[in-house]
Amino acid sequence: MDSPIHDLKGLFDQLGLDSSEKAIDDFIASHSPMPFDKKLIDAEFWTPQQAGFLKKQLREDADWSRVVDDLNLRMHQVH
Repeated sequence: MDSPIHDLKGLFDQLGLDSSEKAIDDFIASHSPMPFDKKLIDAEFWTPQQAGFLKKQLREDADWSRVVDDLNLRMHQVH
């Protein structure tokens, strides 16, 4: 059975955030670039529930982990 394919819009939906393209771009712009020694999952702007969801996805290498990794890369890039 194939794993579901997730995207950044879906991840923002899962996190309870506005998932419009502009809102995602604005979120990334307002919180980046993150210091390279700071993990995305440890960022102070997440609620405990959001951080827990992200940590679980990465720890379990779950269906969402690829999208979380993508967000992590985007958050650490200089825009």
